[in-house]
Amino acid sequence: MTHAFSSCWPTFPPWSRNASTLVFGSVPRFQICQAGSSNGLCRNGVVQGKTPLQARKHMPFDDHLHRFVGSYVAAPQWIKSVLGGAYALVPPRIRFGAGYEGYRRRFEAPVSASQIEQSLSQTLQTALQSVPAFQAYRGLLDKARSHPFEALAEMPLMSKEDIKLNLAGHVSTSLPASKRLRVFTGGSTSVPIAFYLQKGVSRAKEWAAAHVLAQRLNTDGDGVVLAMRGRSVRGAEGREPRLWMYEPIKRHLILSSDHLEPEHMRRYAEALKTWRPRYIHAFPSALYPLLVWLKSEGRADLLADVQGVLLTSESVFDHHLAAFKAFFACPVIVHYGHSERVLFAHTLADDPRYHFWPHYGHMELIGSDGKAVTQVGQVGELVGTSFDNAAMPFVRYRTGDYAVLGASADSGWQGFPVCERIEGRVQEFVVCRDRRLITITTLGAAHFEQLEHCLRIQFEQKEPGVLLLRVMPLRPLSAQDKQAIQASVQHKTQGGCVVQIEEVNNIPVTERGKQRLLIQHLSIESFLGASMAGDTQDPSPH
Repeated sequence: MTHAFSSCWPTFPPWSRNASTLVFGSVPRFQICQAGSSNGLCRNGVVQGKTPLQARKHMPFDDHLHRFVGSYVAAPQWIKSVLGGAYALVPPRIRFGAGYEGYRRRFEAPVSASQIEQSLSQTLQTALQSVPAFQAYRGLLDKARSHPFEALAEMPLMSKEDIKLNLAGHVSTSLPASKRLRVFTGGSTSVPIAFYLQKGVSRAKEWAAAHVLAQRLNTDGDGVVLAMRGRSVRGAEGREPRLWMYEPIKRHLILSSDHLEPEHMRRYAEALKTWRPRYIHAFPSALYPLLVWLKSEGRADLLADVQGVLLTSESVFDHHLAAFKAFFACPVIVHYGHSERVLFAHTLADDPRYHFWPHYGHMELIGSDGKAVTQVGQVGELVGTSFDNAAMPFVRYRTGDYAVLGASADSGWQGFPVCERIEGRVQEFVVCRDRRLITITTLGAAHFEQLEHCLRIQFEQKEPGVLLLRVMPLRPLSAQDKQAIQASVQHKTQGGCVVQIEEVNNIPVTERGKQRLLIQHLSIESFLGASMAGDTQDPSPH
């Protein structure tokens, strides 16, 4: 399959097919060629000529232009069509740099134990030689070269709080500031942080991984992608808001995540009818209300052309995932990753377990006792060590996410560590009256029949064993509905929690368009010891 990010024509007005001339024409003797061109003048996608840009053709555009992303997305549609349309024609090796092809070959090849060991050794050597925070462990340098996994086991765990309190101490001195790209986490955890990626490397690697994932699991390809990932839409705040926009670089039809109430859905339906998306990349909490409305209005055919669905950035309620798989006649894949680019994992079309890419970063599962989880079915915190970030190597980085250790990988993914499921972040657990922890993703599906007509739900907890459940229903819940939900929550928590139900007209999302599934006021860390010793999920089939 030819991946659409690399060479397919984006959908934008025919007159802008020559937009590269408009955008780059002011630069003497420099033009962008179509990917694959080889006519004596084109080489590596660039017309040859002694210009400053030609001399820097191996410098990735993507990192240089990254700081303008916000302005580009907020620009009028015609500007996105011209500039984005032109940029979409630039071959990946120019957009992302020379490293892109190498990472793509790495991820397409069978897992190599020697390559993984070498990548880990390089990370540890960089950390021990040039990161101030790890100087006390520099005595492990020889072991990092010869036996990196043994050296890693002797390194300390690294937390978000450590970085927040001492960012400079975690930055490598081996690279100049010009080679570092400052990035911020989205704040979906309780400790948002700033950190650094390596220019010319980190983003190229991420794109290569995304493209290989799309190639293997059909999560992207030729055609429009319906994107519901929290992007703000220019003009959506007006009296007659425009609730969608088209971004031609990624071929994204972007719907506002701030207008998912029923009164706005008809305009979404008009956009879907016009653009007929073939793929969906979405926050689960944003996609679900749209599907509920389409189904209730008999307009499910508007998404009949969808060939692949990729769910990102949030924990997925069991009843949401069941609804997605029932709605779409195509693979529904759940992706796990984070801004820090430490770990990369996903489910499969016929396997709900998470497969972690060992050649992307090294994954550990650590129990509450600080030791590695080795028993299948046991819960631990996901801890990752990054590869390929000499600007700021993450070593034994505590993600704050908890997962259940799985058995061997699917036959087509040999060598990939597996987790049965990802339970969620620390703040996504509720506390029972007997101090047990229950993951919110499990509790969210306590009674599927009553919740399937609710656009959004949200729990809040201020004391152990007591929950408030806000629901945003398409139609009012009956007294019997509420009683059934309350009984199901009690059953799901084995009598550990009671719930009060409040019907609301709106449940706000975060600034990045994500929905907080749980507002947790309790300090979960104080309850972790007892619950992390084993599987916290209710074993009943209900």
